[in-house]
Amino acid sequence: MERRDFLKSATAATVGAAIPATAQTTQPNTPIKRPESPNMIYRELGTTGEQVSAIGMGGYHLGKQTNASESINLIHAGIDRGITFMDNCWDYNDGISEVRMGQALRNGYRQKVFLMSKMDGRTAVEYNKQLEQSLGRLQTDMIDLVQFHEIIRMEDPDRIFAAGGAIEAAVAARQAGKIRYIGFTGHKDPAVHLRMLETAKKHGFHFDTVQMPINVMDAHFRSFAKEVMPVAIQQGIGVLAMKTFGGSLILKSNTVQPIEALHYGLHQPVSVVITGIDSIPILEQAVEAAKTFKPLTEAQVASLLARTKDAASGGKFELFKTTQNFDGTANNPKWLG
Repeated sequence: MERRDFLKSATAATVGAAIPATAQTTQPNTPIKRPESPNMIYRELGTTGEQVSAIGMGGYHLGKQTNASESINLIHAGIDRGITFMDNCWDYNDGISEVRMGQALRNGYRQKVFLMSKMDGRTAVEYNKQLEQSLGRLQTDMIDLVQFHEIIRMEDPDRIFAAGGAIEAAVAARQAGKIRYIGFTGHKDPAVHLRMLETAKKHGFHFDTVQMPINVMDAHFRSFAKEVMPVAIQQGIGVLAMKTFGGSLILKSNTVQPIEALHYGLHQPVSVVITGIDSIPILEQAVEAAKTFKPLTEAQVASLLARTKDAASGGKFELFKTTQNFDGTANNPKWLG
């Protein structure tokens, strides 16, 4: 069943009763034990107690194959190689990414993975509508982690934590057992992430995870690794790294090789490096990076940063920071609610 059928059958959930703006701390969850492979690295997800693979399969790329069977086989291959962290989003490929992942996680595969998706809704009503659709597409009654997607505007935290905002729906969904953990993502500016963390703190809320760009060029320009990651770690929030290749742009700079870029991401104090995997060769590349990874020496890090310094200036290879090319919600504001 593809997207159109799920969208026809998905209905919006009733918005849960408003909850106080305070005392929205993380609910205790019992970590789930999943199969592990000797060829994969596993790390704790922040302070949740969950063990997840240090390589995560990026959901956007898992909806780009011509046939659903290709996507499904690729997801199975990743799980069989020890990848347990599955990334996705309500809006990826108009829902196709979630539909295909749902198909792939049948027949026992769901129990082998830590499943994450993201919602664009800033209001409780829109968040609930999207969450119900995602649950249907993913063919599950519970998503392990749901993150607020594309926190890229300074006003996004205000909207989410306002009365009737998406945080109310997220906390209610967690209490109802539809989701287990709550996080947020963004790729635009460290200042927006810091404001989201500050706003959460004011409301007595603790995020379980935060997703951000961490790569060999980020260190030189609007650096999430320098400005946001230390704050998240200090607060016990699991850091999810993305944009390892900057949508392939960083590799086109001819300053770094794929395995080097992945090793740099794995060297950071992150729980997961989420990377786009659209074919078996790219999957094997990511698995090889995990198998061969050793913490980098100071000299190795210095060499990588020296090679990328000039190319990184101005963010010309990190267009997700400097343009709207990667901003799905900018082109579809109705998704925000």
